[in-house]
Amino acid sequence: MPLPEHGLTKDEILTTLAAKRSRDARWQDGRTFGMVYDGGPSVHEVAEAVALLYLHENALNTRAFPSLGEIQSEVCASVAEMLHGGDTASGFMTSGGTESILMAVKSARERGRAERNITAPEMVLPASAHAAFHKAAHYFGLQVHKVPVRDDWRADVDAMASRVNDNTVLVVGSAPQYPQGVIDPIPELAALATSVGANFHTDACMGGFVLPFMEMLGYPVAPWDFRVEGVTTISADIHKLGYAPKGASVLMHRNKALRRYQTFVFDDWLGGFYASPAMQGTRPGLPMATAWAVMNHLGVDGYKRLTSVSIDTARRMAEGVRGIDGLQVLGEPEAQLVTIATAPGWEDRIDIFAVGDALQARGWFLDRQGPPDSLHSTVSAGNAPAIEDYLRDLRACVEAVAGNRTDDRSTNYATLE
Repeated sequence: MPLPEHGLTKDEILTTLAAKRSRDARWQDGRTFGMVYDGGPSVHEVAEAVALLYLHENALNTRAFPSLGEIQSEVCASVAEMLHGGDTASGFMTSGGTESILMAVKSARERGRAERNITAPEMVLPASAHAAFHKAAHYFGLQVHKVPVRDDWRADVDAMASRVNDNTVLVVGSAPQYPQGVIDPIPELAALATSVGANFHTDACMGGFVLPFMEMLGYPVAPWDFRVEGVTTISADIHKLGYAPKGASVLMHRNKALRRYQTFVFDDWLGGFYASPAMQGTRPGLPMATAWAVMNHLGVDGYKRLTSVSIDTARRMAEGVRGIDGLQVLGEPEAQLVTIATAPGWEDRIDIFAVGDALQARGWFLDRQGPPDSLHSTVSAGNAPAIEDYLRDLRACVEAVAGNRTDDRSTNYATLE
């Protein structure tokens, strides 16, 4: 599509984009279980007002925009407290969970090179670890040892121990892992990393703004944060259950000495000294400022309220799914993630992907994933008003597609176009 010869007016642009958006998933109605997380009208109002204030600001150089330097420091300090990092934990904001994971892997590689003289770095992952770790390995030249998970979908400590060696720079666990929503055995995995002097990363992109508040509310939560000896880095996404606009995440290090391995510094350029804490050079101020605003608007009480609603809704969903003949919930999800699959013995009658297609035709969006074939839901507070409608439609869709199978077996966590 070429640029128009004459520029469009504001009204023409808004009309055109409104038409394009008409086909988008309706997250505002609680009909998407992922992608966007709705913190409610007051969160929208605050974020939208702050977005206009920081629409053009650039955190490439915080001497020019010191407010963004303060915002980043204050966000990281708040997250450090949530993760029980004390006065020593330190980090940087990133554009999202993938960038946080990329920088965790890069930090582990740099530390292994500097402290252990490792030139052929390796990392050990459970098969449930996010795809971004494989992306990081591709970008940064690490060998990946991907280890099958246990029958309960958690990381297999003994199997991972057999792959840890003198070239290991990173061991990974998740809290919770994305595919089935269970928390890996973080203390045991961190001890593996410590045994060879490697980094250990807790991927809490999904749980970083849920598990601390679940614990405050009295839910039992397996150990996963900086209270666990050997955890060196933690990723936590503010734009997921932190309810901030995209894209805002944080990578936290146990201390500043470890954090220095994240940064890239170059002082042999005609343009002057250059340093960057992440993949981006230019860093938009808008998501940083809106994350700060939403966090401070909600506070601990607001997050406890939204977490309570999210967990209650996720458990209502799981209970409802288990009450439908032919369906099962994979594993025992511990927080806000619920994964639905065909129950054993029903494979010839129920195709879960056909169920997902039928749900989408009714306006519901869930990610396909596998193996095994399943439908993934990240439940948030915005889904609460619609959960009974969803369960009613889910039951109807299961009945409607019984005996049918779709030829499309693709999964769609992310797409190329």
